[in-house]
Amino acid sequence: MEIKSLLPKRREQALAERDPFAVLRREMDTLFDGFFSEFGAPARGLKSFNPRVDVTESDKEVRITAELPGVEEKDVEVSLTGDAITINGEKREEKEEKGEEQYRLERSYGAFRRSFSLPCEIDADKATASFKKGVLKVTLPKTAEAAKSKKIAVKAA
Repeated sequence: MEIKSLLPKRREQALAERDPFAVLRREMDTLFDGFFSEFGAPARGLKSFNPRVDVTESDKEVRITAELPGVEEKDVEVSLTGDAITINGEKREEKEEKGEEQYRLERSYGAFRRSFSLPCEIDADKATASFKKGVLKVTLPKTAEAAKSKKIAVKAA
């Protein structure tokens, strides 16, 4: 409980809480603060970014496809622990332009970490990952027990 909630409210503050526009503004401020905080806190002085990831499941396996533009294969790490998979990586980019009276060098760095809970047991020994043209594809075969699924008929009562 916050101390502010224990203090008596001023008349203006009490009126503002009933004003629908003031409430909307507070909610929008909270929404934007939460959105931009994801990109704010740099890890080890690097900017962070959130790559797009698709997770699909079939009867035999779970597939994860991550778009990692500007990331090199050596800068990607995939780890499988218990019932979760984690993808880490770093992106480094350097642009250099030389002219007669001009020299320009731009560098940008970014890091990401995405973790996902797995919906079933995975055969970790048969898991594979490939990286081509900025796209990471991870295939996680299900264990024999997890691959067996039984549909239960739903009957009207």
